[in-house]
Amino acid sequence: MLSKRLGIANVVIPSQSTSFAQPVQTHGATLPYSVVETPADQVMVEQTLSFKGQYFVLMGRISPLDGMGPKEIHFDRLLDRIEKPEFGGPVREVVLATNFTSEGEATAHYIGEILKIKGIKATRIARGIPVGGELEYVDAGTLARALLDRRSIT
Repeated sequence: MLSKRLGIANVVIPSQSTSFAQPVQTHGATLPYSVVETPADQVMVEQTLSFKGQYFVLMGRISPLDGMGPKEIHFDRLLDRIEKPEFGGPVREVVLATNFTSEGEATAHYIGEILKIKGIKATRIARGIPVGGELEYVDAGTLARALLDRRSIT
């Protein structure tokens, strides 16, 4: 694994190497993982300064038409990182921060279902109206998803 320390997170980018970076820990608990598709996605999440944890960069997404399956996105290495103590596991939460394309949704769904079976908490980043957005300028799909994903304020 190629691993770099960038800002607040340990970035894990799959490669042909089998060495692993040391896990980031806080108060004895391993920090959560954010799973992203590309290094550019990781940089965008990190720039928010709102996620304190490690990143696993898939270097792609599940796309059967393009010949991309779980093996090609290094899913086995992700499982090693989040499950095995020698690689920093077990991780208490995996945040699925894939894109909201059909391939990104399929990737998040696949990873989430496997983690659910294994008893590992998987969460998905939220989507909806952008900060400062006005409803009259938001497309119907985004507004519909925001309504479906609404949360209580009380």
